[in-house]
Amino acid sequence: MVQIIPGDGEWIDSALRRFKREVSKAGILADVRKHRHFETPLEKRKRKAIAARKSRRFNRKR
Repeated sequence: MVQIIPGDGEWIDSALRRFKREVSKAGILADVRKHRHFETPLEKRKRKAIAARKSRRFNRKR
């Protein structure tokens, strides 16, 4: 759980910016998007295969 305690005299804008940064670091939004709808086993295999292809291409020695 992400929690931000605003400092004395801190503007709400800067506290909100810190909160958004912590949420993105924790990966909460990515997790929510991933669990938004049911993913069939076929869709899961396809997504993982595409990710593996991308990582292989990125990590390939040149």
